[in-house]
Amino acid sequence: MKQLLTLLILLTASLAASAAGKYDNPDTIVVARDGTGQFRTVSEAIEVCRAFMDYHKVIYIKKGTYKEKVIVPQWLQNVELCGEDRDETIITYDDHANISMDGSYWPKELKQQLLDMGERAKLGTFRTFTVRVDANDITFKNLTIENNAARLGQAVALHTQGDRLQFVNCRFLGNQDTIYTGMPRTRLLFDGCYIEGTTDFIFGPSTAWFENCTIYCKINSYITAASTPQDVAYGYVFNNCTITAAPEATKVYLGRPWRDYGYTLFMNCQLPKSIRPEGWHHWQKEREQTARYLEYNNRGEGAATGQRVAWSRQLTKKEAQQITRERVFNLSSNWSK
Repeated sequence: MKQLLTLLILLTASLAASAAGKYDNPDTIVVARDGTGQFRTVSEAIEVCRAFMDYHKVIYIKKGTYKEKVIVPQWLQNVELCGEDRDETIITYDDHANISMDGSYWPKELKQQLLDMGERAKLGTFRTFTVRVDANDITFKNLTIENNAARLGQAVALHTQGDRLQFVNCRFLGNQDTIYTGMPRTRLLFDGCYIEGTTDFIFGPSTAWFENCTIYCKINSYITAASTPQDVAYGYVFNNCTITAAPEATKVYLGRPWRDYGYTLFMNCQLPKSIRPEGWHHWQKEREQTARYLEYNNRGEGAATGQRVAWSRQLTKKEAQQITRERVFNLSSNWSK
């Protein structure tokens, strides 16, 4: 009986070992377009990561252009996607909102449902992403996420759904709607990133802190379109950022509220001459009563406050000192190192 029990234990252990995934360990896995890594696409590497890992896993992505729609699913955590070189490790796709669903990436069943709706059978803004992050506790470093669709409609490069997401030394390239922070009460950190676009190219309801980022405006339009919920204290905070603009972009708004209580703060930022004297747009007149648009201690030709809209506000030094990353994220531990 004892021998039988021992045999069963050994058999169970053997089966468990054989069932364990080849990549179920804290080691780095490598993606390389040229075939020199374990995987040739980012999506393949994500697929082998174990669900709800309690250790830190790195997906190292070598230089190259990866044309794929990448989804980081909800059941992953503690994954870091790290590029070999920020400017030469590029994840790209080219969907835009007005593409007909009959020729798109999406499943046949979904395409048919939308095609049955006639004129509404377009991809729509929220399916255009190049990268969508549904998971929590995910980090992106040293890479480029791009939507290189022509200017034929909204075209999202990054779509976030998860909480405690970090983007460090990344580039986000696109036109209209480059970054969609898609879930209320989720917290995002963009540190040392480059973000470019045309209209509302940073938009959504999340709480996001932008530190030492460069924001490049490609045309006369709006940088942000926050839709912060009424009961959420903070939306977008830009701290120590540099706003730049193309030569033809001479009349740029800092933002307009996509929903009534949109929150956006620029503090300690460099604002160019291309920022309009009034600074902000209401989108709808009644939102002047509710939108939360703030500035503090900005510099540059676009930072003059004399002609700002009356419904925006300049913070006092005491108020500004209370707006720290820790307070905005309201965390018991400092995940944003």
